[in-house]
Amino acid sequence: MRWLLLITAIMLALLVAALWYFWPQILLQSMQWQRVLNQHMAALLEKLAEHRQQAGMALVGFSLIYGVLHALGPGHGKVVIGAFLATHPTRLKNSLQLTFAAALLQGGVAIFLVTLMLGILQLSSRQLHISSFWLEKASYLLVGLLGVALCYKALKRIKRLLQPGRFRRITPPAHLHDAHCGCGHQHVPDASQLAQAVTLKTRLLVVLSMGLRPCSGAIMMLLFAKVMNVYWWGVISALVMAAGTALTVSSLALLVQSSRTLAMTLSKKTRAPQPMLVACLSLLGGMLLVVAASVLWLSAQPMASNGIRPVF
Repeated sequence: MRWLLLITAIMLALLVAALWYFWPQILLQSMQWQRVLNQHMAALLEKLAEHRQQAGMALVGFSLIYGVLHALGPGHGKVVIGAFLATHPTRLKNSLQLTFAAALLQGGVAIFLVTLMLGILQLSSRQLHISSFWLEKASYLLVGLLGVALCYKALKRIKRLLQPGRFRRITPPAHLHDAHCGCGHQHVPDASQLAQAVTLKTRLLVVLSMGLRPCSGAIMMLLFAKVMNVYWWGVISALVMAAGTALTVSSLALLVQSSRTLAMTLSKKTRAPQPMLVACLSLLGGMLLVVAASVLWLSAQPMASNGIRPVF
């Protein structure tokens, strides 16, 4: 069993190394594909006024592929979910829920913003881009707040671990442990405790920090659709893009979750992971988010008009 885990770890490391080496080429190719998809989707929007059913199904398919490719580039959402899942015990189901909720929120924010700014308030597209820019800055601020919150929790845990323990005898001296321990307390957290290890407030902060920034690709499609008087097809396209984005980011979450589970399994084969080490890793994850938020806040630029900027 140990050899099987070791081989799996080596294969996973080789996969990560290959992705790291070929990532610039993958990113460049994905951007070229996005440009082609942009042209096809714009042409499909033009046809929707006359051939709604026929062009609409093609638009949905292209939007899904566009969302998958659009999320491949570097973005703060992958930093948030990667750092969070790597340093905090979370069930796989909850991890996937976080990624899908964040992606849908990002698409929903884009729809709400375009509908409000252009449809209700009748403002210019320049005002729309300015509003999108400040929502992006707000999402980076939430990333920083999430990092500070995680650091605070980790420091409290470290402080508690550094305090000298108090020992009290809770059983008679003649008490003997059987094969199932019988010591009166639980050694390993069960599934429900693992699910509750991350509070609801923390999960909401993760989702908001990832999803508050509106999807630039969705904004672009909504603008095209409004100009061509097929706005509802733009809304459908934006939601399908969000689903494609969720698939890509969920794949990253699955990779991080699997790597963490494998690392914990290998550590159990040697010795139990020290609580101090786990707390320090949580502190490191929070510090990483604070640094990333600071860099993103200082380097944020208004959205380009081509809509090719990474969505996550």
